[in-house]
Amino acid sequence: MRNSPLLPIFLIVLVDILGMSIILPLLPFYAESLGATPLVVGLLIATYAACTLIAGPPLGRISDRIGRRPVLLVSQMGTLIGFLILAFAGSLWVVFMARVIDGLTAGNLSLAQAYISDVTEPENRAKSFGIIGIAFGIGFLIGPAISGFLSQFDYQYPVFAAAALSATSIVATYFLLPASTHLPVPRPGVPDGAPPPTGSRLGLLEWGSYVRYFRRPELGVLLWQFSLFAFAFATFFSGFALFAERRFMVNGAPFGPKQVGYVFAYVGLLGILMQGGLLGRLVRRFGEQTLISAGMLSATLGYAFLGFTYRVPQLLLVSAVSAFGNGALRPALTSLITQRAARHEQGVVLGLTQSLNSAAQIVAPIGVGFLIDHSLLTTWALVAAATTAAGFLAGTVSKGPHGAAY
Repeated sequence: MRNSPLLPIFLIVLVDILGMSIILPLLPFYAESLGATPLVVGLLIATYAACTLIAGPPLGRISDRIGRRPVLLVSQMGTLIGFLILAFAGSLWVVFMARVIDGLTAGNLSLAQAYISDVTEPENRAKSFGIIGIAFGIGFLIGPAISGFLSQFDYQYPVFAAAALSATSIVATYFLLPASTHLPVPRPGVPDGAPPPTGSRLGLLEWGSYVRYFRRPELGVLLWQFSLFAFAFATFFSGFALFAERRFMVNGAPFGPKQVGYVFAYVGLLGILMQGGLLGRLVRRFGEQTLISAGMLSATLGYAFLGFTYRVPQLLLVSAVSAFGNGALRPALTSLITQRAARHEQGVVLGLTQSLNSAAQIVAPIGVGFLIDHSLLTTWALVAAATTAAGFLAGTVSKGPHGAAY
């Protein structure tokens, strides 16, 4: 384990997620303090996601040619610059600028996933992708708690903490991460319309290439399920802080960044328990396909009950239900998608899932902002529930008479 490349990538992803998880529960309140409405908060989140969608495929393509490590360093530097600008933002347009810079260089998670795919065999990939889930769990246990604690004193303090962690991640990548051994071999003379070269990401406007992967019977349903999961998660995550601020009270005061941060920390703890202790056993016993169905159903129940939750103890209970679903879905879907794509297509399908994730984070927050602006809090939760319910049904109808996917 000491010589495994998964250990440094775990540490690097963990530090990156710590920085991200400090910012996310704070950002809606930070923007509101500068005069943003819920709809403007949604546009702020969507702007960042749009930038990642534009920049993600070129960054992935460059990493396929020159290696993951140098591109990861550039991505982390962009995050650091964005955090520093955000810390000194005195108006909303500066906040938007900070998120644009961070978004245009964003690629940390997709590059880490590509790196893991490079250095692991298919049969070990679910467990290996689970380390990102563990990093998310630890990050969302510690990061939001730091954010909640520091935000009591000044909204700048959590942002400075995130910037410090981002700088630490750059140092860790430079000194700890070995170069990936997987690089594509150029294929001169390949005719138009042939499959992309090894590890290539799809460009933003290469819609024909996207459609081809969705048309594959076994791979297509997984991509639809990933799209629905990503949309539901983006709906929940982009709206929870504003939802909680308007729905829950503590000591006669509405929820603020402290309380939202602590709820995210609680969900992070559940994520550690799920992905650190249970995921590997569940995959071995039931397989990824069954785990995906169970995750969709669990997330649906959690989101639906959240819409009718008015007390903090109930909130903690429904959060546990949805946390199981979300904790199972991302690594299980990602693993099965890469297993059902050829080895030379690993970069393509991982880039495609990242693009789908970014697209969900563009569309969902705008709708969320509209709903919360109009005080449709229960509707917000039910939209997320309906989306994961559709994901569950998509997996069910795609199975044959013996439960195997077509």
